[in-house]
Amino acid sequence: MTEILAERTAKIDGDFVVFLIGMRIIKLWRVQKSLPVVRAMPKMLKDLEAAPAEFGFIGCTNVGTCMVQYWRSFDHLERYAQDRNAPHWP
Repeated sequence: MTEILAERTAKIDGDFVVFLIGMRIIKLWRVQKSLPVVRAMPKMLKDLEAAPAEFGFIGCTNVGTCMVQYWRSFDHLERYAQDRNAPHWP
């Protein structure tokens, strides 16, 4: 049986949301179209990690080219996604 690592587990009371976000470059000769998205991600993550706990963002981890984000609720995630003042909007 696989050993459970305490530093990789979390206990959260109630429900939470797991949001998977990633991208795939289909045409390598058009990679310049994807660069704005790639460049925007670090700024968005910095903004999310600096936000207060009431914001609803719990944390994230990278799995290959996919990012796994953890949110307190779908409402928190949706509020961020629709925030026109957030770094991701442009």
